[in-house]
Amino acid sequence: MKLLPMHHLLASAWKGKYAVPSFCAWNAEVTETILQVAVRMRAPVILMSGPGEFALNPPDTLAMIARALVEKYGATAALHLDHGDSPELVEACIAAGYTSVMLDYSTRPFKENVEALKAVVALAHPRNITVEGEIGAVGKVDEATVEGSGRSTLTDPAEAARYAQETGVDALAISIGNAHGIYTKLPVFDFDRLQRIGDAARVPLVLHGGSGTQPEYIRRAVGLGIAKVNVASELCKAFRDAYADQHANGRNGWLPTVLAASRPPMEEVVERWITLCGAAGRTT
Repeated sequence: MKLLPMHHLLASAWKGKYAVPSFCAWNAEVTETILQVAVRMRAPVILMSGPGEFALNPPDTLAMIARALVEKYGATAALHLDHGDSPELVEACIAAGYTSVMLDYSTRPFKENVEALKAVVALAHPRNITVEGEIGAVGKVDEATVEGSGRSTLTDPAEAARYAQETGVDALAISIGNAHGIYTKLPVFDFDRLQRIGDAARVPLVLHGGSGTQPEYIRRAVGLGIAKVNVASELCKAFRDAYADQHANGRNGWLPTVLAASRPPMEEVVERWITLCGAAGRTT
């Protein structure tokens, strides 16, 4: 199995009223953990990485890892650039073999956001590569979180419709009360706004900041057009907690053993989100 364009996965999800979970995959071990669970649960998944991950492994390395492991396990998966911050990074990820790219100009003026994403679409679509844009800015809950803007700006349904039509993006990330990071207090989603965005934009919608969101919110959002849910902070937390526990209890100082102990809790995160998104059993 080869890496698939993300829009192939999202089209089925959008029509079928489920979502494809998109997991932050920053190295081979995390990527393998995600794919093992996905294959066992017969679920499509998206492997995502962006500027916050490229300090550890650059796009070409992560693309090689993803291709090799998707082929090894026969997984149904896409490889996505999350929160790309420049056209040059988008081009580098396309050259590396990413099957989906996002250029996040959500904090820029509407016209600049539109023109930049039109250029990305013109570059990506002839190569059968998916493009995600963002209208309305998704903020972050703390300074430790690397993704998102300093503050949130809710998505305007009329602007979302114009943006989708003028750019030709395949998927649209929106802001309805969601934020990046582990919530310090439970979020409050504007579901009426989500309904109006979905009715107006008529493209698969993306929910950034899935980690820590109330399960009933996720299920309701998926029913209203969310076809992709991003999960990063919960995976990072599972890794950090397991790593810290190994050291605090003096169980083993051998680094590979310590790192291996993080895989079961990360598996639990992946399994929970596949189930919550309704993605289990969606592949053959």
